[in-house]
Amino acid sequence: MENALLAPRIDRMRNKTISNGGIMNYREAYTESIESPASFWGKAAEAINWDRRWDTVLDDTRLPFCQWFKGGRLNTCFNAVDRHVQEGRGSQPAIIYDSPVTGTTSVTTFQELLDRVARIAGFLKGLGVEKGDTVIVYMPMIPEAVLSMLACARLGAIHSVVFGGFAARELAVRIDDARPKAILSASCGIEVKRVIPYKPLLDEAIRIAVHKPEHCVILQRPMVEAPLVSGRDHDWTDLEAHAHPAGCVSVEATDPLYILYTSGTTGRPKGVVRDNGGHAVALAWSMKHIYNIGPGDVYWAASDVGWVVGHSYIVYAPLFVGATTIVYEGKPVGTPDPGAFWRVVSEHGVKTLFTAPTAIRAIKREDAQGAFLKPYDLSRFEALFLAGERTDPDTYHWASRLLQRPVIDHWWQTETGWAIAGNFLGLETFPVKPGSATKPMPGYNLKILDPTTAKELGPNENGMIVVKLPLPPSNLPTLWKDDERFLNSYMKPYPGYYLTGDGGYMDEDGYVFVMGRVDDVLNVAGHRLSTGGMEEVLSRHPDVAECAVVGAADDLKGQVPVGMIVLKSGVDRPHEEIIAEVVRMVREEIGAVASFKKAVVVKRLPKTRSGKILRGTMRKLADGEAVAVPSTIDDPVILDEIRNSLVTIGYGPHPKKAG
Repeated sequence: MENALLAPRIDRMRNKTISNGGIMNYREAYTESIESPASFWGKAAEAINWDRRWDTVLDDTRLPFCQWFKGGRLNTCFNAVDRHVQEGRGSQPAIIYDSPVTGTTSVTTFQELLDRVARIAGFLKGLGVEKGDTVIVYMPMIPEAVLSMLACARLGAIHSVVFGGFAARELAVRIDDARPKAILSASCGIEVKRVIPYKPLLDEAIRIAVHKPEHCVILQRPMVEAPLVSGRDHDWTDLEAHAHPAGCVSVEATDPLYILYTSGTTGRPKGVVRDNGGHAVALAWSMKHIYNIGPGDVYWAASDVGWVVGHSYIVYAPLFVGATTIVYEGKPVGTPDPGAFWRVVSEHGVKTLFTAPTAIRAIKREDAQGAFLKPYDLSRFEALFLAGERTDPDTYHWASRLLQRPVIDHWWQTETGWAIAGNFLGLETFPVKPGSATKPMPGYNLKILDPTTAKELGPNENGMIVVKLPLPPSNLPTLWKDDERFLNSYMKPYPGYYLTGDGGYMDEDGYVFVMGRVDDVLNVAGHRLSTGGMEEVLSRHPDVAECAVVGAADDLKGQVPVGMIVLKSGVDRPHEEIIAEVVRMVREEIGAVASFKKAVVVKRLPKTRSGKILRGTMRKLADGEAVAVPSTIDDPVILDEIRNSLVTIGYGPHPKKAG
């Protein structure tokens, strides 16, 4: 039904197809990208300003290590900022800052962005930061977080953004690994109505860390005044006011732009490295061909700069193509209501919104009928993109009916930096199959392998999703100062392929169905079953707003599934009735082999600050294991609530047979 409703709008988008060296459809683009990657990406690279053209588009002589645009030189900040001023768009908005938690909205033009970034780069240069040095950015969602990243790129310094408010211990680990010359931070962040002072966390992290940064620069926000350590700490406002603007430093295309540590790590974290050249080329291509975004369009990635989505689609990609990006300091609900996203879309003329499925589920839970959407004009809004975790069909259908716009699921990872599979508003738009991330992106030679034999599987056969080498531009060339871990984690398990860690299948039409992390595939009495498939069934229950299924250890069957469900606002039926209904639904749709017999109603699910459900943590709780509170969790209190709920159905501290 939704596809029929959306067909006229999708047809209009098809008429806006943007060519790439004469390529006008998906099949041509994908075939060339796989059979002649140097030709495909060489043409895409013409969209970027180069100080020196490359000698080789792709050097794959040392696979699995490969280098894109070897010999080329450029500056990422110039491509994101300066070029647009030179091309006459200095008065166009570059950044819209919208902060419902402070009641603040501001607009920064490209000229203003250039002026400030040059001065921030100037004060960093004055502190001794040079090309190749590392700088940690520990900031809330304010414009200065974006400016900090661009200023580092301007100097050829390597930034490593750590989510503002991360625990001191986790920040210390990252300080020791990245060994920054300077740290850029702010006095506080704001979580809905709670002010979180950052300086005590930063001071404790530096105390714990072996490496001591030479400088810390603190932006004082009105809510909290942070004390400064004499000789080490500097006031941001004073430094910026007296700084001499710094120019762009030319770097090699293969030089690192940033380090981004994967969330939830323990011990020495995995620092994903992103290069300058391949990153710029792939992201610029993606904005035009995936999102149909160009100069002057307003694009909003409702994420945080601490995550890969924030790096790619709040900061760099929109600015590469001269679009306006939104920095949002708020939540999908509670700041102040479930209409928060629709207000931002309406007020700022957002053309495309990119967020996580969990954000849409949160809105659905609080406003299932869409009453909070009605006051807002969405006439300039064209599409909703979802990523971060799998979009269940129920969420897709709900959002499609509510918005009457294309709702597009696409799949990617911190390691890739942009989508592995998705749909294409600026190339060729395919009919949606709910539950699928649609087609592989150009450059990604996706295969499904049998986890045990490594044999390539056919259509509709579940297995390990891998990418045949070489990886396309903007994918990680290695891990920060750890080539061996890069090889062991991603390349050695299936030689010649990149291991995504996700399981799923491709159907007879080439659509990709990502069913979840390999850890989320259960072995129930010898049967391999996807928790994602069970979650699909649970999410279709009319009273269920959100759900998760995890595998619990069982003496008889090895593992059995346990469901946790969050009910929609206002549902007051007995929980026992709802649980009996979802158990029956799984039995009817998947079969008795699933052995799905236990579920529990919970107030909410534990998630990272980026919105990913912590299934691994819940699995440990179900098995009665000791659980360290993840540094990435949005609300640690929920873990005790989940543990107590599991105890009521026979799991937790003293797990029992599920029978």
